[in-house]
Amino acid sequence: MPTTPAPAEGRSAVRTLLRLWPYVRPVRARLFTAAFVAILASCTGLVIPLVLKWMVDGPVAGRDPAGVWLGALFLLLLGLAEALLFGLRRWLVARPLSHVEAEMRAGLYRHLQRLPVAFHDRWASGQLLSRGTTDLMLVRMFLAFPLTFLLVNGVTILVGVILMLLQDWTLGLVILGPAVPVIVMCVVFEKRYAEVARRAQDQVGDLTTVVEESVLGIRIIKGFGRHRSQARAFRELSSTLRGTELRKARLLAVIWAVIVTLPEVAVGAALVVGCVQVADGQLSAGTLVAFLSTALALRWPVESIGFLLAMSQEAATATERYFEVIDEAPESAERHAPGGVAAGAEGLVFEGVSFRYPDAPPDSPPVLDRIDLRIRPGESMALVGATGSGKTTLTALVPRLHEVTSGRITLDGEDIRAMSREELRSRVAVAFEEPTLFSASVGENVLMGADGTAGAAELDRALDVAQAGFVHSLPQGTGTQVGEQGLSLSGGQRQRLALARAVVGRPRFLVLDDPLSALDVHTEAAVEAALREVLAQTTAIVVAHRPSTVLLADRVALLSGGRIVAVGTHHELLRSNAEYAHLMSGAEAHG
Repeated sequence: MPTTPAPAEGRSAVRTLLRLWPYVRPVRARLFTAAFVAILASCTGLVIPLVLKWMVDGPVAGRDPAGVWLGALFLLLLGLAEALLFGLRRWLVARPLSHVEAEMRAGLYRHLQRLPVAFHDRWASGQLLSRGTTDLMLVRMFLAFPLTFLLVNGVTILVGVILMLLQDWTLGLVILGPAVPVIVMCVVFEKRYAEVARRAQDQVGDLTTVVEESVLGIRIIKGFGRHRSQARAFRELSSTLRGTELRKARLLAVIWAVIVTLPEVAVGAALVVGCVQVADGQLSAGTLVAFLSTALALRWPVESIGFLLAMSQEAATATERYFEVIDEAPESAERHAPGGVAAGAEGLVFEGVSFRYPDAPPDSPPVLDRIDLRIRPGESMALVGATGSGKTTLTALVPRLHEVTSGRITLDGEDIRAMSREELRSRVAVAFEEPTLFSASVGENVLMGADGTAGAAELDRALDVAQAGFVHSLPQGTGTQVGEQGLSLSGGQRQRLALARAVVGRPRFLVLDDPLSALDVHTEAAVEAALREVLAQTTAIVVAHRPSTVLLADRVALLSGGRIVAVGTHHELLRSNAEYAHLMSGAEAHG
């Protein structure tokens, strides 16, 4: 299963989370306002113990019922104010944070579209899906809650401790006793939880990949009766994830137990010491009530530290995983300076082209080695070779799905690296052996190959060329939704629609990677007859395995061992090249 990059050693959660600032900056005013409102609400709650002190030492001690009712009114108003302020905080953050999440998700999607094919070959789709869904949800939750309340609770604890020390410094020191062990435990917890949180989120990505593959490959699973083995693989991954989540729960339980127990013990000790002081006349009953009320008011800010740190670590891990994708270098938008144009160079020309995959070992032989090939304007060239000879890789270099390692490719004398990708791909159309259709209508899938100005006439022409008249018998004709991956259609139907998509825009250059492999003999003959007219008006390179497809082309190039070893017409190569004759005889035998 494809793996993702290992997390950087010594990662700082704070530095990682600071990378969110560019996304947060546009909504910073509302977030700062929400934090201020939350601090105000929390500090309002700390006024309640002071009112209680006044009530106990004043109206209660003086047996003044009116004063007690007045104090009760103050407490009610303070409680309402606290509740309203916290409600206002939630209202302030809801809309802007949903906007931040949407912007980050849109940015990730845009970036994925600009990343090279080599990146998508390496990464599991489930890992990318989990980064765009689960991880961004964790980031939004962090911005909505832990980010604010780590600050709010910190300020609340600081103000509360100051109030307690002002009321009685000896009781204050008793309450502060557990501070050091709690801080040490938090530091240890943070480091261990970060590691487990990263592992869990990576395992979610792996599990997502298995689910996605099982859904897309359901026909294979059912056809071969492999549902039990797939279910077993899912259970194993699910069990591994469950174990990791349980470890997270154990870590959280330990830190929670420490954070809850030690302060509770300190409050109990303060209660005992305070009662002794009240009995000795060293402390008023109202002061003890206010002190203990303040200590109890700080229970939530202190006890929440554990899960706030946990949520922050999960958000830091999610942010790290998000930026692992964002930091990947996209396809270069810049134009490279051409290395000169040969006089009279036209058509599609490969000059000394070599290619090695970016992640291949440096000492491995190149997939393509010093390819020299010239396809004249208006000419079609069939590319023939044994399986694994590099035919598909060579065709992928023309639209720059991969970049040449050395050498150059020119279109009408212009180096393709001197063009923007948008310009290049407006000149070159492609149809792959494995056709990919999208969850859209038939017409939308075909017109994806045009520049946006094509209409019904161009659509009908392209469907005629591809012999895709079957679409008119579909329930809504060209408006019929083909479903995910186009799996509601047969392989031959999908391939014909992919071919129609390639020709609908009347491209100047056409790259066809064995576009007729899934067609029956009669349909293939009809498509070839219509395709000849298209090829006569464009410059094309066609990967071919069948003699009938080869005969569509004006000339044939034989690719062997990453090199072009022969070029000529079909009949010339049959007479002069034993390897080509062997390939064609095998194709005829299996045709």
